Amino acid sequence: MTFTAHIRNEADPIWRKSFEHPFIKGIANGTLPLRAFKYYVMQDSYYLSHFARVQSLAAAKSHDPETTNRLAIHAQGSYEAEMALHQEFSGRLGITLDDQRAFKPSPTAYAYTSHLYRAAYTGQIGDAIAALLPCYWLYHEIGELLQGCSPAEPIYQDWIHTYGGDDFKELTYEQINRLDRIAEQSTQTQRDQMKEHFLISSQYELNFWEMAYTLEKWNDLNDSQNTLDTSEKHG
Repeated sequence: MTFTAHIRNEADPIWRKSFEHPFIKGIANGTLPLRAFKYYVMQDSYYLSHFARVQSLAAAKSHDPETTNRLAIHAQGSYEAEMALHQEFSGRLGITLDDQRAFKPSPTAYAYTSHLYRAAYTGQIGDAIAALLPCYWLYHEIGELLQGCSPAEPIYQDWIHTYGGDDFKELTYEQINRLDRIAEQSTQTQRDQMKEHFLISSQYELNFWEMAYTLEKWNDLNDSQNTLDTSEKHG
């Protein structure tokens, strides 16, 4: 079993929850409220801007010019191709300049991107790629899973087509194969650390669907803290 097959197997219980999440089910059958998808698009645009920066950090950590070049291309693609897609979605969803100015990253989006930076800054190139990989691989599997679906909402059809297409599949398996090559030259301790980054990112991917589905806000955390403070005062 390859290293990536092993960590994919370890993450399977988390990924299955993503496949069954009502956000994904709602895209598949067209019942997801557009306000949830709008919220997702804005948070994902924020996420992708940092995702591309972490790809660039991974490129800088490589000692192989070809790997540096390819990761830089991936970073450019995140900025250009996917951000262009999100800009198109923004127009179709009626996201205004005022919406963009008022935007704040959700707790989950902020935490997920912070995790990516930590993996990239404190680890080796394999740590960065392992942390990035679930975003590629899970979306590819979801795209393939939903290929037979025909939601009435056109924007959901376009989302499915993007992540179930051959171009995205090629990028995904390029990163899978790259991580396997790195793992072959790594110690067991390094492989364990890469697996940990992969599993944490897998959990954050699941959390991301939930964040969008519930329109998660920082006030949710403030309310919880206020409840805790009240309990402590009366304890």
